[in-house]
Amino acid sequence: MRGAVLYATHCASCHGVDLEGHPDWRTPNADGSYNPPPHDATGHTWHHGDVTLVQVISDGGSFPQSRMPAFGDILTEERILVILDFLKSTWGEEERAFQREATDREQARRS
Repeated sequence: MRGAVLYATHCASCHGVDLEGHPDWRTPNADGSYNPPPHDATGHTWHHGDVTLVQVISDGGSFPQSRMPAFGDILTEERILVILDFLKSTWGEEERAFQREATDREQARRS
C-alpha cells in the first residue's frame, strides 16, 4: 500500500507508527504548542476536509500552537492525497462520512 509507505516515511516519526500520535497530545507544552495528534479515529484529523489537510501538510501548521513542519517541498499534492487515503482507510464509517461532508463543504466554498 503506497499510502502506508509514504506515511511511514514522512509522518510516523511524529504521529506514530500506528497513527496513535503523542500520548499527551491534548495537553499544551510550556510554550503553548501541542504534541502531534493521532491520525486514527481517536484524533481530530477526520474533522477537517481534504483542502485543509492538504494545506496543513503542505504548508505546515499556520496557527501558533502547531509545530507541524511544511512538507510541500517534499511531497506533491498527489502524494499527500495518497497519505490521506491511507489515513481514511483506518477510520470507521462515521468518521469517513463526517470527513467527506467536511471536504464537500470546503470544495463548495472554493467554487
